[in-house]
Amino acid sequence: MSRERPGTPPSEASETGLKKQLSAGQMAMLGVGGSIGTGLLMGSGAAIPIAGPAVIVSFLLAAAITWTVTMALGEMASVHPAAGSFGLYAEIYLNPWAGFISRYGYWLAIAIAIGGEMVAAALCMRVWLPQVPALAWVALFSLLLIGVNLRPVGDLGRFEYWFAMFKLVTILAFVVVGAALLGSGQVAPQYAAQGGFFPRGRLAPLLAMSFSLFTFAGIEMVAISSGEARGVREIARAVRLTFSLLAVVYLGAIAVLVGVMPWNRVAKEVSESPFVTVFQHVGLPAASHVMNFVVLSAALSGANASLYVDSRMLFSLARGGYAPARFGRLNQAGSPLAALLASSFGVVLALGMEKWAPQSAFVYLLGAALFGAMLAWLVALAAHLVFRRRLTAEQVATLPLRSRGGAWLSAAGFAAIVVSLIATWWYSRVTVVSGVLYLVILSAAYLLTRPRRLRN
Repeated sequence: MSRERPGTPPSEASETGLKKQLSAGQMAMLGVGGSIGTGLLMGSGAAIPIAGPAVIVSFLLAAAITWTVTMALGEMASVHPAAGSFGLYAEIYLNPWAGFISRYGYWLAIAIAIGGEMVAAALCMRVWLPQVPALAWVALFSLLLIGVNLRPVGDLGRFEYWFAMFKLVTILAFVVVGAALLGSGQVAPQYAAQGGFFPRGRLAPLLAMSFSLFTFAGIEMVAISSGEARGVREIARAVRLTFSLLAVVYLGAIAVLVGVMPWNRVAKEVSESPFVTVFQHVGLPAASHVMNFVVLSAALSGANASLYVDSRMLFSLARGGYAPARFGRLNQAGSPLAALLASSFGVVLALGMEKWAPQSAFVYLLGAALFGAMLAWLVALAAHLVFRRRLTAEQVATLPLRSRGGAWLSAAGFAAIVVSLIATWWYSRVTVVSGVLYLVILSAAYLLTRPRRLRN
């Protein structure tokens, strides 16, 4: 590919100062760490009652949709490595409004998700120390993660690498143990034991799609971390590795989960991870404590990765003139301190939700965060359509990462995500209502800030 890029980046050059220290493995584990959080380990407890064992179909469809997003982001990140990621791509290939709402929408969604991870961590600690208030755990874990994120990005990458590796290996072990229990006949398969494979109807997997998609939310974190990658080739390897790991882990884990445990025993009010409940169901209480620790580490790892990408997104907005300049300043370690502290506001939200709605807090936080994450995916896919049209055949051939489906694959992914979001209306209106509010509020904010940015 020629040195001339297919577009004039409006703010890519402004994101200077970030340290280029992340390897492909560290970037992949940031994506894995941000994705294998409570979306799978706790969110599955909200998805299974909607679709029953057919939630496996939901995850298969979610994996296919995620593949379209993965390839779109991978191609564009290899050409425009920047913390602004999809927001920057939207500015280049769509318009400033799309760049603004996608970045701010994502920033708000991930901040909310951080709060959700904190609630989940508090629920895990309740298993062992029920007498300690959840508020105390949320405050303690929040201070710990802010401290980690103030370190240089290379140190943070190494910390998250091993943090994510631990839960990855443990969940793979869960899949192996569960498959052995099913294969040996020690546990009777539950795939059709309680009303058949589609107990809620053949369209139920579509209704559970939003939770399934949210488990894969985190794949975009690789593109966000590309602004601190050691090189372009590292980005391509990280994107492929992240999707491969997530697809294997998610599909294997959910297949074992609904195979071992009757779907109608998974409570819709998420008070405990169904992965913990599985071990209790088959009579392995010691293993359930181990799995509870894994869920705890997953929540903290997910919150850690989310806090990292959220601070970079606000940093990108500040450098682009869409947020106060102080959020674009870096400390000596190369971390945007003010952006980091501002991005932790979801923790305050978690404290309030845990106090006033402890049983349903996680589901509400998850639903509210979903639209912002999906908005980022939609904008990325739309930008990729224009990106591909601007590239010549010779430029496409030299991309470090190429999507064989090209623009057609992105168009299919875009349509599928829209259908999934619309389907949430039939079981929970939190996502749709929050989505409309997101667009209205963010559009109004864009109109208010645009004159100031133009003057600057």
